[in-house]
Amino acid sequence: MSRIELLSPAGDLERLKIAVLYGADAVYIGGKKFSLRSRASNFDLDTIQKGVEFANKHGAHVHVTVNMIPHEDDLEDLEDYLMELEKRGVHAIICASLSVLKAAKRVAPRLEVHVSTQHSTTNSKAVEFWKSQGADRVVLARECDLNEIKMISKKTPLPLEVFIHGGMCISYSGRCTLSNHMTNRDANRGGCAQSCRWKYRMLKEDQFIHDPDCLFSMSSKDMMAACYIQDLIDANVCSLKIEGRMKSLYYVATVIRAYRMLIDRCYEGRVDEAFMSMILDELSRSENRPTSIGFYEGLPKANDQLYGVNGAGVTQEYIASVLEYDEQSQIALIQVKNHFEMKIEVEVFGPKYTKKMVLNDCFDMDGNQIEVANKPMQLLRTKIPFKVEKYDMIRKIVDKTNRNVY
Repeated sequence: MSRIELLSPAGDLERLKIAVLYGADAVYIGGKKFSLRSRASNFDLDTIQKGVEFANKHGAHVHVTVNMIPHEDDLEDLEDYLMELEKRGVHAIICASLSVLKAAKRVAPRLEVHVSTQHSTTNSKAVEFWKSQGADRVVLARECDLNEIKMISKKTPLPLEVFIHGGMCISYSGRCTLSNHMTNRDANRGGCAQSCRWKYRMLKEDQFIHDPDCLFSMSSKDMMAACYIQDLIDANVCSLKIEGRMKSLYYVATVIRAYRMLIDRCYEGRVDEAFMSMILDELSRSENRPTSIGFYEGLPKANDQLYGVNGAGVTQEYIASVLEYDEQSQIALIQVKNHFEMKIEVEVFGPKYTKKMVLNDCFDMDGNQIEVANKPMQLLRTKIPFKVEKYDMIRKIVDKTNRNVY
């Protein structure tokens, strides 16, 4: 079969471009309608078309999520929307409803239809059913372990997609009602409030069960399955999916870049211990939550959950992005992302390189030298003694013991 696909999330057009430039073969996005992450989406139909044009220019595809569980009034305008997606060159839709699948096959036959993980597909007979209904790909439930994935793949009549990185839902295949109950926001219609990640005081008959200052949460650690990429390639899985349409530019760039390097090395047969250690370290730079391997080795253990403190944190390693570069003067226009001081050692990286340097003097747009960059989104000019390009990024060099590495 063809090489495995690396599928990236993107919450807006800029993140779509970053994903493609940093190595994604395909990007999945949400529209203004029918998406489970409607709050994350910045893609109206015209923006979707711009994203498709950019992706196609770089040999990549765009998939659009149409994955909410529709109630009767949600079906209004569905067929018109699907026809517009087809017209604007979208490669595939991801859906969780048989009614959406059938509508797409009827009115927009050039669209591939991928069955969402929301449908909890955990066996080959279910895949056979989806094939009989016209589906082109099935996204397996995140609750499948590696052996199950291998067995399903041997028997399946359809290409399979699996999640390898990102947030995990506390409920089976994302079928959660906590958000509905606690906030009246339907998690299966685009409104998840992530109630599982809130902090709770636990009481029984109006008495605290334990220390009221030690708050309880019930979310799982994020998934990080880099160690299983070769296994998934060998199992003939067709697509490796990253979760995170609400994540930052830096997250998208770092994660996609690391998995791009890892996948390419797997095909070259050159993944050794030192290289894998580098990949794990690179992935750790994107995280603000601890990671585990999800269900790849079976049911997660207690250590794979986040009880009490939920582990969230911000490293603030990512300090600036490159907007412009003049090769003659070696002056770069950068945009501040996090607080930093001058004369610090940094890494500048792009899709295919990483270089270290000392970040020396920076000047604002009026030519004033600054001592501390503490205004997010501020534009500064600084000298970088090697060629950089738009969308390259700058991060602090920190001791890896300060980061969570699986």
